[in-house]
Amino acid sequence: MSKRNTQANKAAARERLRAEREAQAKKDKTRKQLVVAGSVVAALAVVGGISYGVMQLNKPDAWEAASDAKNVTAPKNTSGDDGTTVVIGESSAKKTLELYEDSRCPVCATFEQGVGETVSKDVEAGKYKVKYVGATFIDNTDNGEGSKNALSALGAALDVSPEAFMEYKAALYSAEFHPEESADKFAKDSYLIEVADSVDALKGNKDFQKDVEDGTYDAWAMKMSKSFDESGVQGTPTLKMDDKKITAEGSENAPMTADEFTKAIDKALKA
Repeated sequence: MSKRNTQANKAAARERLRAEREAQAKKDKTRKQLVVAGSVVAALAVVGGISYGVMQLNKPDAWEAASDAKNVTAPKNTSGDDGTTVVIGESSAKKTLELYEDSRCPVCATFEQGVGETVSKDVEAGKYKVKYVGATFIDNTDNGEGSKNALSALGAALDVSPEAFMEYKAALYSAEFHPEESADKFAKDSYLIEVADSVDALKGNKDFQKDVEDGTYDAWAMKMSKSFDESGVQGTPTLKMDDKKITAEGSENAPMTADEFTKAIDKALKA
């Protein structure tokens, strides 16, 4: 082999090594750029995710929006500011029984199961009118929605008729349908509609069902709840007539049986 060929081979080998080093350097640079770019994208994704999360946290939920609503759709058969005055009964009845209830309240359920039928009969007979004030404070104890949702559904029933309202309210509090306080079943529209199917005027009533599912009376329910909060009443059920509490004899609590109620209401009617 000639010296020239040997030198040429060495030069060629060095050139190949140089080319390989340059190619590897380019690969390393590209990889580094990709890593940096990926890190930036990941960081942006994290920042974006945080921003989205903060935005979602700051976004008012449907009930907060309903509470702040300036335009309130009130059911038929109501009066007063935002339709929050609900009076059921003969206009000729001289006295008015004020009834304060929360749909999720277990004691309200006991009251309605024991006394509700007597109240309905008295109202039909024109003995007195009933002014209903709905509360939603039980939702506040567990971030629930059932009290609010049921009150909105009661508005949908009231839009059908006062009789449908009274029958639906009785059904919601019935032993068959009223859930434990810890079970927020009234938060589900489907369950409220299931309960409504036990009321003739509401069974299969598409307008009622649509109002429940669309939350037509959500804002009204929140205004009604505010009326309760501003009433000064501390708990449910509370009964008042002529601004005086109706209680069972020898007690500060609402009467829980028909006999206790009749004695207390007759005394109030004579006052």
